[in-house]
Amino acid sequence: MKLIKVILIVLMLIGFQSGVMYAQDADSTEEKTEKGKKKGKKDKVKKDDGKIEKSGKGEGIVKYRRSSLHTMIIEDEKLPKASLILKSFNEAPFPDKYNDHTVGNKSFNLTKYYVAPPAPADGEKTKKKDQKNLAPSVDKYLKDNKVANKIVAKWFSRAEDGTFNMDLIGERGSYDASSQDAATANSTERGAAMLADAGEDLIGVTFVVVNYSKFIANEPIAKEVRDALYATVKDQADDALGRTIIEKGADKVYEKTKDGYIVLTTAYLYQLQWTDSMAAVFYQDLWHDSSAPDSARKEAFDITDLFELKFLGFQKAKSFIAGLSKNAEDVEAVIKGATIKSVNAVYAKLQKKFEAFRTKTPLVSAKPLGAKIGLKEGLEGGDKYEVLEKTIDAEGKVKWKRKGVIKVDKNKIWNNQYNVGDGEQLDEDGKPIKSNGVEFTHFKGGKGYYPGMLLRQIN
Repeated sequence: MKLIKVILIVLMLIGFQSGVMYAQDADSTEEKTEKGKKKGKKDKVKKDDGKIEKSGKGEGIVKYRRSSLHTMIIEDEKLPKASLILKSFNEAPFPDKYNDHTVGNKSFNLTKYYVAPPAPADGEKTKKKDQKNLAPSVDKYLKDNKVANKIVAKWFSRAEDGTFNMDLIGERGSYDASSQDAATANSTERGAAMLADAGEDLIGVTFVVVNYSKFIANEPIAKEVRDALYATVKDQADDALGRTIIEKGADKVYEKTKDGYIVLTTAYLYQLQWTDSMAAVFYQDLWHDSSAPDSARKEAFDITDLFELKFLGFQKAKSFIAGLSKNAEDVEAVIKGATIKSVNAVYAKLQKKFEAFRTKTPLVSAKPLGAKIGLKEGLEGGDKYEVLEKTIDAEGKVKWKRKGVIKVDKNKIWNNQYNVGDGEQLDEDGKPIKSNGVEFTHFKGGKGYYPGMLLRQIN
């Protein structure tokens, strides 16, 4: 029995050291409870989830929509360095692959919106994963503050008197077309209007990411693991050799893991729901513009529950800090860097887990094939990207045609991570990141590509 305990504790330690990716799909519970399905199979349901979609077999014509994003962080005054982490988040650059769709506050206090996990049946203890899950608290904040309404209001450039216009939608719709393509479309009145109206397709790929970052010292965790290992052999007086082996092993693990700190970030991902029926209600019952302001419609929009944000799931990522100096300015700089790296890493994991949230990026070089994405975006050798070429059809609609698939060159991945302090850069597990001197990530495969084509990850 004691041997089993030792094995379990060692497995826990391995998880602590290796920076395992944590993930939870919000729909996973529903999938398990659905009846009549064969194990391992899923229903094929076509969702309007904002990803690049094939319009059919063969050539694979695709439609491109740039996603928009509102980011927030949860304030938790009980955590160490809480104010410094909050400041670091607020000063961090906005993710440059998304439209900045910031609405209202960038943070909220956890104590005001905390939702305790439901009490388990039969007097059992609440599971740790339920205690740590802040999705119900985030849900409460988003609903109580009508964040979905605010997102829609920004899309339609809502004025103080409640009137709407299409300026932002037109601007972002045109932004997604290159200047040359826009000129082609603008050669006809219908084409120009279509480019502006196409911006409505962007609304449904608007996301909210709510972050929760913690500053954690490694030593207490390492000590707890060591002490737990000690406890498993405490009473083994008749097996002195076995006890000595376990204790020496525990000491080695402790020495290896006790130094440094971690900034651990959990990111909760939400997507704005925007359907044809919602749009119909909006235009018929809530829309009014400057030509005919309507106070009743203004009030109706303020109180409507028509709009909602759907919880997709969460991811976790961490950034390792080797140590902190006694200089306050250095400490602030290091923690700021670690916070930014942690947030960037968790966004990369969200993109890999949820297709709708994945970004697109242009080729910047044809020989060699290259793009300005790298370690910050979570790239790994062998990752596959489809290459898309932009065209405009006879009706003025922007289309994207798949031209091929390329892979990340594992030896030439751009290190674009935020540098923590002046020392060497470290990965999630505290291991040094070697510089390869490249200024953009290189890809392998295919011919006939040129700068300006879009890349989109497919695995």
